[in-house]
Amino acid sequence: MAKEQQSFIDMFARLGQDLKLPSMDIERVIEHHRKNLEALEKSARAASSGASAVIARQREMLQETLDEISGSVRNYRAPASTQELVEKQTEFARKSFETAVKNTSEVADLMRKSGSESLDILRQRIRDGMTEIRESYEKRK
Repeated sequence: MAKEQQSFIDMFARLGQDLKLPSMDIERVIEHHRKNLEALEKSARAASSGASAVIARQREMLQETLDEISGSVRNYRAPASTQELVEKQTEFARKSFETAVKNTSEVADLMRKSGSESLDILRQRIRDGMTEIRESYEKRK
């Protein structure tokens, strides 16, 4: 004869009864975990949104750099002297370095904000979860 299948919740409840544990409100446990999953989903959406913003901004930065290089090539004229060549190369290197530092800083800020928002969502859920657990224990007293 085939044994009737029990749900995990029924098996968990029976185990609690067999061990003489205080009864649990299974619906409350399920609701608690549902909220946890919702917080994880919201956190993942925030992280994904942040990653999309970083990628979009990097694409814009690349386009700006390519436009600047194209403009420089279009307006290029051969330097009259070695001194002028060195000055132009030095100026180009300076501008490139400044742009790289500015862009790196901007991308780092975007990533930090995205990560922070994602973590804030999880931290708030942890606080809420601890409050729920504390209230549950206080009700039992």
